[in-house]
Amino acid sequence: MAITAQMVKELREKTGAGMMDCKKALTETNGDMEKAIDFLREKGIASAAKKADRVAAEGITHILSKGNDAVILEVNAETDFVAKNENFQNLVSEIAEHLITNKPASVEEALEQTMTNGQTVNEFINSAIAKIGEKLTLRRFEVKTKSDNGAFGEYLHMGGRIAVLTIIEGSTDENIAKDVAMHIAAINPKYASRDQVSEEETEHERQILTQQALNEGKPENIVAKMVEGRLRKFFEEICLLDQPFVKNPDQKVRQFVEASGAEVVGFTRYEVGEGIEKRQENFADEVMSQIKK
Repeated sequence: MAITAQMVKELREKTGAGMMDCKKALTETNGDMEKAIDFLREKGIASAAKKADRVAAEGITHILSKGNDAVILEVNAETDFVAKNENFQNLVSEIAEHLITNKPASVEEALEQTMTNGQTVNEFINSAIAKIGEKLTLRRFEVKTKSDNGAFGEYLHMGGRIAVLTIIEGSTDENIAKDVAMHIAAINPKYASRDQVSEEETEHERQILTQQALNEGKPENIVAKMVEGRLRKFFEEICLLDQPFVKNPDQKVRQFVEASGAEVVGFTRYEVGEGIEKRQENFADEVMSQIKK
């Protein structure tokens, strides 16, 4: 398979490795991006795979809670200018009210539901598009519930660029839940606890770390012990409860929550546009292409 400059650039952005190392990794793995990342990690050239896609779409996230229910949602627009528009923000608030009241199971179901104004959610969004002049999209949402002995933690960062909704049980102290939400906004854990990490993902990481240690020339008789130590570090990076708490790094998040007799039962973190690829346009190239026609 031909290795293109774009592939090398993408691998470099994902791993931070040098261009020649990236080209070699892609050549060795026949252009397989995921295998190339593993190749670089095994060689100790890339410390970790940066899985985050480029953030491109604009819009805002929003959280609304009422009693034992809460909803977190993301609505996208084409420009940041529209995202700051009061009419757009009112639209998001009205959609949130509908979602928390009707609890649809999916975006598709939500769009077909009728709002109190007599329009479907889809019609409501389309009428806003006509007024605002940009494509608007209800991208995603989650409706969460808690018990009377629980609390929601709600945190919006940078005017809604990031939203985190946490649910704790065993305590009704919203401050505890919000502190955990702020930690999640900053550190972006992938899971709440280790038991949520699949055996497949754990084993894949164990194999990477094992090969990494062997490539470092470590004796085989101590590799297994080294790998388990590094695996604990891996869990700290991706599991909320294993992470040092941002407000007190001497304390794990688990210890902070359990000190109040509470437990984290779940969380949702949205970042505007994450995973949406923005079309890249080069004006000079576009002009040249027109000239050559």
